[in-house]
Parts: sequence; C-alpha cells; structure tokens
Amino acid sequence: MGRRILARAPVATAPLRGGPPTRGHYPVDRLSKPADKPMRRPWNAPLQVPECPEGWTTGPPDYVGIGTQRCGTSWWYDSMRRYRGIQRSPLGKEVHYFDRFWQGNEPDDIAAEYASLFPRRPDSIVGEWTPRYIADHWAIRLLRKAAPEARLLVMFRDPVDRYRSAVARLQRLADERGDRVLLSQLSDAVWRGFYFQQLRHVFDLFPREQVLVLQFERCADDPVTEMERTCRFLGVEPPDEPPERLLLHKQAGRKTPELAGPVGQELAERYREDSHRLAELCPEIDLSLWPSVSSPSSRGRGTVASVGAR
Repeated sequence: MGRRILARAPVATAPLRGGPPTRGHYPVDRLSKPADKPMRRPWNAPLQVPECPEGWTTGPPDYVGIGTQRCGTSWWYDSMRRYRGIQRSPLGKEVHYFDRFWQGNEPDDIAAEYASLFPRRPDSIVGEWTPRYIADHWAIRLLRKAAPEARLLVMFRDPVDRYRSAVARLQRLADERGDRVLLSQLSDAVWRGFYFQQLRHVFDLFPREQVLVLQFERCADDPVTEMERTCRFLGVEPPDEPPERLLLHKQAGRKTPELAGPVGQELAERYREDSHRLAELCPEIDLSLWPSVSSPSSRGRGTVASVGAR
C-alpha cells in the first residue's frame, strides 16, 4: 500500500468514544480554529486533524451528505447546522476525506482516522456533506468501511438545471482565471446528473432506511416541512421556529444562462430514462417538478423499463 505525503510531525489523535487515545499511523497536523470559521483546503492537501476540546469526544460522523453538487446542499447544510443539537465538523461542510483514496490506497485504520475528524459537544450530532461522494465509484465503499452506521443524505434537482448551474459555475471560475472550461469538466458535469446510476450502488451498501433522499424543488417550495423531515431522520427534534437562513436560499433570483436548444434537448433525452428509474426507486421524487425529463421523449421511444426498489 502506497504512503501518502502528509504533514510534519506525528501527534496523538483525539480520544475516540469508548476507547483510549491512539497514535496517528503517519504524521498529521493538529488544527485549532474557531467553530464558526471552518477551514477551506484543497481536497488533496495533507490530512489535518482538528483539536478535540476538553469535555468533547470524537467518533464516526452521525450523518454524511453524499450528493449532489449544485443541488442546494450548501443552503440545506448551512440551515441544518443552525438547529440545536446539530453540529458541523471544524473542517467545514465538505471534508472530501475519501477523494484522496482514488487509487485504492486507503489506510488500514480508515475508520479511526475518519472518526478523528469529528469532535463534538455532548448531546450533539456532527457530520459533513461532500457532494461528490455519490459520483465517485470508490467513495461509498470506503464510507461503508469508515462509518457504516452514519445516516446518509442526498439532494437531487432537475438534472438539466443542475448541469446548467454547474456549467455556469465552471465558466465563471474559468473567466476569473483567464482560462477556459475543460472538456473533462463538462463530462464530469454530465455524469453527476445520472442520479439513478449512482444511488442504486449506495443502496447496495447501505439499507434504504439509512438514506434520506431530498428533492431540491420540494425543499425550495416548502423548506420548513422538508427540514422537519430531515431533522426527524437525524433524530433531532425540530424547533417551533425555523432559522432565518432556511427561508433565504442565497441562489434565489440568480439567473443562470440558458443552454442552447439542441444541447438542452440532448441532455434531456440522455437523462430521461435514468430519472424515471430514480422515481421508481425513490417514490418521494416527484418528476412533475422536473419538466426537462418528465415530458415524453421527442424521439418517440417506448416506455421506460421498470425497476424494483432495492
């Protein structure tokens, strides 16, 4: 197994719940940062372990959001953490822990290492939401090894709208760099909209009742009800009054450029079957909220083959 280049000096990791302090199997950096200012680091930066304050404990995350990019996950996560009893990792919303193991070089003590990233106060739950986990074929398998009891959350939106939002972001970032969007980035943006293909593999590894599937359009239309559903799934009692952040989706009103007609139509054709299979797998998905894929195919194909829920 290959060794990863990590930080400078070996230090003891934080005590895990139910066990004595352990020593890191390779050098790591300790971090001390206010909880309100999570760290933002490249996904392939040396792994850093946050401090575990006195009276806190570390352990596997209670919840992990696994998808999907440009589907409102930042808004939902930021709203969740404002509820009493829900805490975020000091590393911020997106830990990207499993990204670095794409070559199959995960450590033998992956569960202990992942757990060390989640200090929490007593009577609080803690977790993260890295939207690309569901899209990376190795990530969910490793998540199963590292945190088999974690409750998983995933949020989807109309796949053509998701692609349009992703491409607009890619173009904006490229313009800021004085560069261009890469074709590999566009291919990745297309793949992320094949929700059924990704989610069915999650259900191969995690029981259905351990995964909460959210639909962005439902959440935007009735955020209070959907957040109450989220809280109950996490085992947290929702308060009488929701946080103001929940009612203020910061992307509301931002106009994303439309796709050229043939591009949008081709994407809709490619996503249509996958989206219908997703709705059969997850009846909570309302395809009428996704007009790009709910209408009949313009190519006159037959009906989509049904699939049983796993």
